[in-house]
Amino acid sequence: MSATEYLFQLVGGVPVVTAPTEIDTTTAGQLRAILLEWHTRGHATVVVDMTATQFCDSAGLRELVRAHKRAMAGGGELRLVLPADGAVPRVFTVTGLDRLIPHFAALEQALAQVPTAAGRSRRPGPHLGSATATVGP
Repeated sequence: MSATEYLFQLVGGVPVVTAPTEIDTTTAGQLRAILLEWHTRGHATVVVDMTATQFCDSAGLRELVRAHKRAMAGGGELRLVLPADGAVPRVFTVTGLDRLIPHFAALEQALAQVPTAAGRSRRPGPHLGSATATVGP
């Protein structure tokens, strides 16, 4: 059994989730859970830092699209920080998700353009931590 961690923190009132090296069917459920938690806490905009992510399968892509649709319905958006090159940005380009979900080359860029009200929480949430999913067969 292995564990996957999705680290998270609030940066200027905006949740930033740091994705692991691989997002697949065994880890996508934890991604869904943490993104849904931030949405439930009233954060319209969430940033997912995928700069260290080297692999993202269709289960991970599906959860990112779902989170983006939820955010858009709430007046916000999901913002991704993608590496400049590699497999993950290629998958986003090939699938057309690079035209659907806003993405940035650096975390600072993703945070610089967030409207002040978009990141505000209606309920207090964690300020720094991680969510760990135990992954097994």
